[in-house]
Amino acid sequence: MNKKLAVALSGSAVLVLALSGCSDDSDNKVNDWAKKVCDQVQPQLQKIANANAAIQQQTADNSKPVDVQKTDSAAFQQISQAYKALGSAVESAGAPPVDGGETTQKEAVKELNASSVAYANLKTKVDALDTKDQAKFADGLKGIADELNKISTNGDQALRKLQSGEVGSAMAKQKGCQKPTASAPPASAPSAPATKPASPSASASATKKA
Repeated sequence: MNKKLAVALSGSAVLVLALSGCSDDSDNKVNDWAKKVCDQVQPQLQKIANANAAIQQQTADNSKPVDVQKTDSAAFQQISQAYKALGSAVESAGAPPVDGGETTQKEAVKELNASSVAYANLKTKVDALDTKDQAKFADGLKGIADELNKISTNGDQALRKLQSGEVGSAMAKQKGCQKPTASAPPASAPSAPATKPASPSASASATKKA
């Protein structure tokens, strides 16, 4: 039942997760801006990757609703916190030194903060699901997966603009903006704190598979 959530998460847009490759056409000022952002971004991307891994781990058909709820709740909280931190990173870096940089930065920050709120709302909805009725719980997860898909398809225009052109090329060269692999214990593990961020994209992909 949690597979749809994982699938939906994997389809979510996350700043610089899509960045790859290198380019040498960025000047020093743009490179300096990209480094300033990416150095702060990496820890948040790691939290998201770990959260996604946690959701994917709870995609077995025999997973207990209460365990799925606990894992997804922690993951959404992590993702929400990570998006908020990403927004702060882009905001604190200032406007990128390119034409229209200030507008692009403000729109990206607004989008990241909106995503943070959206995932916080998903956490609230997961917490409210009835784990005693498996059929109702599965239907509830399906609804959450549908909302995840909407978040990923409707809220990434500003981010795509930020990671395009000269700024995108500079960010792609930064190690901090490269997509990490999960290395920490999943959010569902007893040792993992409930505040650990989860990867929105991973959970989304698991959801679609369901």
